[in-house]
Amino acid sequence: MSWSTLRVDRVDAAAVVTLNRPDRLNAIDRTMFAELDAAYAELDVDAAVRAIVLTGAGRGFSAGLDLEVASALADMTAEEFYALQVSGGRTLTRARELTKPVIAAVNGPASGGGLALALAADLRLCSPEAFFNVAFVRLGLTGCDVGVSWLLPRVVGLGHASDMMLTGRRVAAEEAARMGLVNRVVPADALLDEALATAALIAGNSPFGVQLTKEGLQLAMDSPSLQASLALENRQQALASRAVGHREAVQAFLEKRPARF
Repeated sequence: MSWSTLRVDRVDAAAVVTLNRPDRLNAIDRTMFAELDAAYAELDVDAAVRAIVLTGAGRGFSAGLDLEVASALADMTAEEFYALQVSGGRTLTRARELTKPVIAAVNGPASGGGLALALAADLRLCSPEAFFNVAFVRLGLTGCDVGVSWLLPRVVGLGHASDMMLTGRRVAAEEAARMGLVNRVVPADALLDEALATAALIAGNSPFGVQLTKEGLQLAMDSPSLQASLALENRQQALASRAVGHREAVQAFLEKRPARF
């Protein structure tokens, strides 16, 4: 497909999806929501893609909802506003439901919806220039939007989430790392390479094993008990043990060679 708000590139076993509105700090509009949803769907069924890296063009990751859209919210009908909300929520849900892991390489500001896109990823790396904030609450709306009220507390805990969501303040890269919002801070000129190296490590594991691991982690976050999580793990392990990837991984280990999936 051709994209007007994105670039999609293949690098070995990874796909790099770049939010590509640098003149607007990659602000999100309806088209970007729709195209990102479509790109995720397309890449998820591509067997050659084992992980997805999400980043931004230019000096920002994403400034969140485009100001032209935001300034028109008060004049929208309830139906129009609701449709916009559903569109954004669908894109965030898509990222969580992908069978492939998503690595966010946050190269600059990640505000509002941009923060949400980073939170929906499975891993987050950022440059020292990055910062994160919940912008909605500073626009006279609630801090609870496009999945942030569900995702942020699960990533950083309720205390840090309450701080960010009630104040809307900016969280710089090093503080983001301390609170667990990002996995690590990487020099700007090495950020994409580090994200691709992480994707390569993921690609070294069996696709089915990675898929079940991502699924299991997400289900475990809402599991009512250890027993329920163990029951799920037991079934997933039994299922994975019957897959081709398990046999190849064991054979490669015995032969002291890289596995071929």
